[in-house]
Amino acid sequence: MKKLQLLVALVLTFTTVFSQDEELTKTGWNFGALPTITFDSDLGFQYGGLINLYNYGDGSRYPEYNHSLYFEISRFTKGSGINRFYYDSDQLIEGIRTSLDISYLSDKAYDFFGFNGYDAVVNMDWFDDEAADYRTRMFYKYDRKLFRFKVDLSGNLSGEKIKWLAGANILNFKLDYVDIDKLNKGKSDEDKLPTHDQQPGLYQKYQEWGIITEEEANGGFVPTFKGGVVYDTRDNEPNPMKGLWTEVVLVGSPEFLGGEDNFLKMSVIHRQYFTIIPKDLSFAYRLAYQTTIAGHAPFYYQTQMITSILKGATSEGLGGASSLRGVLRNRVVGDGVFLGNVEARWKFSHFQFINNNFYLGLNAFADFGRVTGNIKSFESIPVGDQDRDDYYESNAEGMHYSFGAGLRIAMNQNFIIRCDYGMAADDRDGTSGIYIGLNYLF
Repeated sequence: MKKLQLLVALVLTFTTVFSQDEELTKTGWNFGALPTITFDSDLGFQYGGLINLYNYGDGSRYPEYNHSLYFEISRFTKGSGINRFYYDSDQLIEGIRTSLDISYLSDKAYDFFGFNGYDAVVNMDWFDDEAADYRTRMFYKYDRKLFRFKVDLSGNLSGEKIKWLAGANILNFKLDYVDIDKLNKGKSDEDKLPTHDQQPGLYQKYQEWGIITEEEANGGFVPTFKGGVVYDTRDNEPNPMKGLWTEVVLVGSPEFLGGEDNFLKMSVIHRQYFTIIPKDLSFAYRLAYQTTIAGHAPFYYQTQMITSILKGATSEGLGGASSLRGVLRNRVVGDGVFLGNVEARWKFSHFQFINNNFYLGLNAFADFGRVTGNIKSFESIPVGDQDRDDYYESNAEGMHYSFGAGLRIAMNQNFIIRCDYGMAADDRDGTSGIYIGLNYLF
């Protein structure tokens, strides 16, 4: 929290010194950059950075840009990392919006809390090394490596408000147990994590019980194609003050192209924006529903949240930075899910600094969501297993809630630094979380 307080103090200082009323028109190439320096006791130091380049052409379309190029490379000292290139433009091909994403994401401790929300019991003490019932900090985690190549295209279907959407996505998942030996490297004996033989985690237990099949346990190749329709009346893409943004998207994965399974998913997302005070205060909400309508989606794909255009490094959940802020990452995973977010957005200061337009914003939000379709039952857990109740509670799933507030620092309306603090309303979902990244949530 001290870092967050310091950030607030710095931006308030900039507001006092550089405050101006008129906004500059930007032309040519502009960029925003952000270093990444954090620390995690299990993953080590994160270091690296990101840069986002914008081309505004002659400035006649500002704040709309002609081209956007995003680069991020960051590493944790014990192995995890983000390597990403993202390109977005409506000028590359006349009449078509083109988005391209190429990423390699490695996560040495990917969160895995089971399936179907509250039906999967999460024992917080098992990964709290100060609790009497502590087992291992890695109990609800596995190792995941993900390569992604993604292309999204859209164009006008009827006027400028109704658009068609098409895309292709190649995902390759590689899963394994957490590399305990690597995480233990350099630690004293009393601080070392127990091995998988000494203390199996949930990912290992699910395989033993057959909830995760042998075919899916190590990941797989998932090629998908998507098509859909978008209705968009937003007045500004990065932070709309009014309008609608609604989409219906179908995503299919054909087994004959090398996929692990045939499946077809549907996603429906509705977003709406209301102006309360012109230019400065707005209210926004998002409602999303996603489900499998045919076939079988492998368990490792079920965390993927389908959207028309991928803005961040990931779109996963429910739980975490992009869905239920304050709830444990991936806490709510099912074959069908519902998500809701409501936000009040206040731009409390506009100013110019280093020849760029800035504004500062505060957000208050509430998030909610639940599983609407189960992945699998837990019937394969032996009825006589004395620990059955530690992993499964029948028909326990309900709505998950979180709430909180956030700070926004925006440069030239498009490069937006986001800092949110969210709190879970139910202790079965964790306690709270701080999330620092780019762009408004929706």
